[in-house]
Amino acid sequence: MKKIEAIIRKSKFVQVKEALHEIEVNFFSYWDVTGVGNEKEGHVYRGVIYSTSDIQRRYLSIVVSDPFLERTVDVLLKTAYTGEVGDGKIFVSDINEAYRIRTKEKGVESLQ
Repeated sequence: MKKIEAIIRKSKFVQVKEALHEIEVNFFSYWDVTGVGNEKEGHVYRGVIYSTSDIQRRYLSIVVSDPFLERTVDVLLKTAYTGEVGDGKIFVSDINEAYRIRTKEKGVESLQ
């Protein structure tokens, strides 16, 4: 099993969520986060300069079985992409074990 942590633009979240559901990744956690990125310049919108040093993003935590890893990462790369600085990051790590509390299932069965 793998844990995929993705930090994406809030504006891409609905599109990413729908794309994940299409490939049958139906459960994941997410929350709003603020981070500091590499971009140092401010953006001008309607004559007002906005700081980009603190960036509002959405953080997704997804645990998948090994066969779902590549397709899940591919979906994230395609749907979260804008081509602009600040599209986000994806991190992948190993999960040793998972349990479903209600049924006491463990391993890959606990993810379904």
